[in-house]
Amino acid sequence: MPDVIATYFFIPDAQTTPDEAAKAICEEETTGTWTEITTRLSYVQRLDGTVESVEPSGEGYITRIHFPAEIFEAGNIPQYLSVVAGNLFGLGRLQAVRLLDVEFPDVLVPFRGPKFGIQGVRRLIGTKRRPHVGTIIKPKVGLTPEDTARVAYQAAIGGVDFIKDDETLTNQPFCPIAERVPAVMKALDEARSETGRQVLYAVNVSARADEIAGRALEAIELGANAVMVDVITAGFSALQALAEEPAIKVPIHVHRTMHAAMTRNPHHGIAMRPIARLVRMLGGDQLHTGTVGGKMGHDTEALLEDNRALTCACFGMKPSFPVASGGLHPGKVYGELHALGTDIVLQAGGGIHGHPDGTAAGARAMRQAVDSYMAGVHAEEYARDHYELERALTLWGTG
Repeated sequence: MPDVIATYFFIPDAQTTPDEAAKAICEEETTGTWTEITTRLSYVQRLDGTVESVEPSGEGYITRIHFPAEIFEAGNIPQYLSVVAGNLFGLGRLQAVRLLDVEFPDVLVPFRGPKFGIQGVRRLIGTKRRPHVGTIIKPKVGLTPEDTARVAYQAAIGGVDFIKDDETLTNQPFCPIAERVPAVMKALDEARSETGRQVLYAVNVSARADEIAGRALEAIELGANAVMVDVITAGFSALQALAEEPAIKVPIHVHRTMHAAMTRNPHHGIAMRPIARLVRMLGGDQLHTGTVGGKMGHDTEALLEDNRALTCACFGMKPSFPVASGGLHPGKVYGELHALGTDIVLQAGGGIHGHPDGTAAGARAMRQAVDSYMAGVHAEEYARDHYELERALTLWGTG
């Protein structure tokens, strides 16, 4: 039976050699512990992990460790994580350790992946090549259902393809799902009658484990044409529950709020790549992975590999749509598309709603920036006869 292969970066403490540190990770996550034990019988040792390699890397080392597939319960993601990302982070013999990547064999991937994927979402919206422009309802929380719908309408007539709730808006009394969804969908229907364009609205259905599928079904019954889940705070199993519910026949947008608690430290925690792999396996149609020039920390080379984890050919699954978000505005569109390609969702909040002429103008400016890139024309040149883009570039610049 093939192994699971996990790749780690680590820095051992002063008393531990690199080989000893890698072995400590291997033993802690399989059959060993800090001392010899009499219950570790000979037949158990077939489940021992093995260290494939230990190589110097910067301030520390990179190791690849094989875990026998037999120690994993097929389909149980919480248990998968308890092995490849369990107690190792607290080991005293390590100053730091970071899970960089994980490769699963077919036998441990009984998942169907995204229902829609990139091409399925494109068919719903009616695009073929160009990147999608998305926005977030801003402010994050506080608007009434009526004002939320007004903002959505303005974004839709301005040209966005996708609108979502922000990560902190769920079902609070000031803007409950039962009122918010009908109001927003009515506004989007009006926009569609004016523009002929379909816009998706992802309702944040993040909730406790036993409620999330029911909440999503309620939103869909109210007219929602997409749903969203905060995958780190709600849990990977929440995404799995949504994707495996047959009655949920809309795209699932996945937000990664709280990820930086694990991903930001380059020496410790969990990188974005394992998260991306799990989200795709479990059925996320879209996932935030970061930007090359936004407000959050970023590493372009790592980001490209994270996006490839969402889009590469693997397990016969549809590719998930990478989402670039966090501090984007029209002046940054060229840099994002040049680096990341056009199979991307450019998600702008303040970069749309902060336009001096309002939300609709901000959406037009983002679309104009996309159109200029697709036409091979520099944004500053394109802005000469596109007023909204010119106003955005004057305010925020091109970098």
